[in-house]
Amino acid sequence: MLAEKLLEELNEQVRYEYESAHYYLAIAAYFKSEDLEGFAHFFEIQAEEERFHAQKFSNFIDEMGERVILKALGEPRNEFDSIADAIKYALHHEKGVTKRIYKLMDIAQNESCYPAISMLQWFVDEQVEEEATMDALLKKVERIGENGNGIYMLDSELAQRTFTPPTEE
Repeated sequence: MLAEKLLEELNEQVRYEYESAHYYLAIAAYFKSEDLEGFAHFFEIQAEEERFHAQKFSNFIDEMGERVILKALGEPRNEFDSIADAIKYALHHEKGVTKRIYKLMDIAQNESCYPAISMLQWFVDEQVEEEATMDALLKKVERIGENGNGIYMLDSELAQRTFTPPTEE
């Protein structure tokens, strides 16, 4: 059984993870409209990862004998000024996810909920990777600037991204 506050925040995190997927699909749609299929693919894969994260939280809630409550998603931003603007938005969003994970960890620690602490540690580690990935992509885009050849090469590179859900250990 989970403490009421922890359960409430975990359910909110399920919503937030699905909302993240929704945001990334909006970014992908922007890139498709700009004929940047590789960038679009990158963010479609990112959305897939976020749905996996939502399911991981949902599974944990269920395993703890509690009920998942799905909530409405916010409307994503759909317009961006540039490639860099869209990626800055994604990086800012990931930093917000990190803060939410830390808040969940604080609550789990205050409640001495060791199963939640264990599960959340995976997300703490995951967020280091998520922020680093977005930051590296932003730096590449900023370095390239308006260079069409560079954008084309990066677009081709991003088209190769895949997602394989990690196996549970």
